Amino acid sequence: MMGVGTYGNTAPGTSRSGGAAAGYDVPEGVEIRGRFDEEFAKILTKEALEFVAELQREFRNRIKYALECRKEAKRRYNEGAVPGFDPATKFIRETNWVCAPVPPAVADRRVEITGPVERKMIINALNSGAKVFMADFEDALSPTWENLMRGQVNLKDAVDGSITFHDKARNRVYKLNDKNTAKLFVRPRGWHLLEAHILIDGEPATGCLVDFGLYFFHNYAGFRQTQGAGFGPFFYLPKMENSREAKIWNCVFERAEKKAGIERGSIRATVLIETLPAVFQMDEILHELRDHSVGLNCGRWDYIFSYIKTFQGHPDRLLPDRFLVGMTQHFMRNYSDLLIRTCHRRGVHAMGGMAAQIPIRDDPAANEAALDLVRKDKLREVKAGHDGTWAAHPGLIPACMEVFTNNMGSNNPNQIQSMRREDASSITEEDLLERPRGVRTLEGLRLNTRVGIQYLAAWLTGTGSVPLYNLMEDAATAEISRVQNWQWIKYGVELDGDGLGVRVGNELFGRVVEEEMQRIEREVGKEKFKKGMYKEACKLFTRQCTAQTLDDFLTLDAYNHIVMHHPRGSSRL
Repeated sequence: MMGVGTYGNTAPGTSRSGGAAAGYDVPEGVEIRGRFDEEFAKILTKEALEFVAELQREFRNRIKYALECRKEAKRRYNEGAVPGFDPATKFIRETNWVCAPVPPAVADRRVEITGPVERKMIINALNSGAKVFMADFEDALSPTWENLMRGQVNLKDAVDGSITFHDKARNRVYKLNDKNTAKLFVRPRGWHLLEAHILIDGEPATGCLVDFGLYFFHNYAGFRQTQGAGFGPFFYLPKMENSREAKIWNCVFERAEKKAGIERGSIRATVLIETLPAVFQMDEILHELRDHSVGLNCGRWDYIFSYIKTFQGHPDRLLPDRFLVGMTQHFMRNYSDLLIRTCHRRGVHAMGGMAAQIPIRDDPAANEAALDLVRKDKLREVKAGHDGTWAAHPGLIPACMEVFTNNMGSNNPNQIQSMRREDASSITEEDLLERPRGVRTLEGLRLNTRVGIQYLAAWLTGTGSVPLYNLMEDAATAEISRVQNWQWIKYGVELDGDGLGVRVGNELFGRVVEEEMQRIEREVGKEKFKKGMYKEACKLFTRQCTAQTLDDFLTLDAYNHIVMHHPRGSSRL
């Protein structure tokens, strides 16, 4: 268990955060190992922790079983099997049923902005002009104690409308607009991530139950008054692989609604289809969540990561350079089309993927070229039938909004009813698994290494969303970098282009790491490089790329590093 042995022994129901006078008031069986803070104490109330503990005790065994099922599926894939549609649930795919009607409050989601639960980010995102802001406890956030608890404080203030931020460097105060703020969705962590700073009955809590439980407990009443028009709160659910995992979430929602005394179906969620196994279970996932669903989303970067991870034992399925794996690849286009057809048949939103570009302020020509790429990508999405899309930066919202409004109509909130509903059965398992085409180059290996190390260095110091080379990188793109390097090294990929005839191995990778570290030092400057955690990140990233067995997630090993080096979640990372 992560972090459990770091702090010594503490009796259940106590806190090691500052003694009896300064500690949190915790219920029986709950232990807080993060630092004490008066603001955090308003979130970590005894009643809120009791609710989180109830969820943990009721669902932990089901979560553990679901994770064991993932391991069993991985074993089968590593032995040569491939994912596919489940014959046992064919009746769900072929029967005509629909999800609960989409609430009017979130009928229009044509552009959504995403970002971590940082205070200034929350204000700017809610004011950005986007229809929805997805506040992220997952891939865009480094899960330090400080970030997680400060994020809960920030969201509570956002829901009640009191959130402000004083930027002392600019002597500017940020606050919410009086009207037309984005609707707030929250993405908790995935099932696989634990919370080492909160122990329940002696073991770390499940991270997503902490994120969901604390947010729901403190905000469901205020949210329904200010955001939801009779429905809500709203969530995004990440990293699921099958409908069994969706069923757990549905039961969590029902348990929370019953506890709060609100109507069944008040909580609504969009599921990110960002694992390869889940694309074959989209109908089943929606069916499990049919009273609580508002759609599916093409989490395309994690989907690429999952494709590589799922086929880690298949040397005939090596991906080309990551920037070549776009939505025009056959398996990616069919993934998007099947998601759209499935969602519209079931009466919910089909959300498009992330535009990761960020404005290039010192080069107008390059900035316009980047915006043109965004417009083309969004035009493809809206014409394919998507009801909305994601943007990583407020500067992209006008361009994305213009494309969707021009093609969808200003009075048409979505395309759920208006798009022609094509038969989903015409998309086959082979369409979804077709091998991607393209070259594998030395520059691709270099870019993976450079991005992976820099992202991980930022993550270790508490930053989970990082601008690199005019793109906003988060854990998903770092994961692609890691698993692709691992796959190329494991199978001794022969490189194309300038690396013609050269095979990737530990020796070549070692030279690339050394040269890219020198380049990173030149780019960021000696002082920043010295103060940063680039060397620690390099060791972690190199170890994972050259390991005999591929780790399921980069962040698991990195989280242990955070817990060991900052056991009480100090804000001075």
